[in-house]
Amino acid sequence: MSATLTHTHRADTAAATSVRDLGPTLLRLGLGIMFIAHGLTKLLVWTLPGTAQFFASVGFPGWLAYPVTAVELLGGALLILGVQVRWVALILAIELAFAAIPHLGNGWMFASPNGGWEYPVFLSLTAFALALSGDGRYALMPSYRLPNRG
Repeated sequence: MSATLTHTHRADTAAATSVRDLGPTLLRLGLGIMFIAHGLTKLLVWTLPGTAQFFASVGFPGWLAYPVTAVELLGGALLILGVQVRWVALILAIELAFAAIPHLGNGWMFASPNGGWEYPVFLSLTAFALALSGDGRYALMPSYRLPNRG
C-alpha cells in the first residue's frame, strides 16, 4: 500500500508541477508581446527622435530612448523565446519602474492627462513576478532554477 501511495503522490506532484509551469509560461508570452508592442510604438508611432524628445521633456536624457527601445524589443523577443527569463524580466521590471517616474504626479489611471502611473507600475511588478517565478515551460535557454524547498 505504501508503494501505491508513493507512486500516486509522485504522479499528483508531477501533474501539479506541469500545470503550475503554465502560469509563468503564459505570463512570459504575454509580457513578451507587450514589451515588443511597447518598443514598436516608440519606433513606428512616436519615432525614435520623437521618443527622444519626449524623454528629454520629462527629465531623462533624450539619447536614452534608443537603448530603451532596443531593450524593450530584444527583451520582449527573449521572453517569448524563453531565454534567460529571470534576468531579462528583472531588467525589464527595472526599466518599467523608471518609466513610471514621469507619470507619478499624473494620478493613478493611465488614461489621465499625460498618463497615470498604474500601467507602468503594474507592468513593472508583473515583470518582477516573472523574474521570481522563472521560465515556465518551453524555454529555449532556461534561467537558473531556485531550489524547491517545499
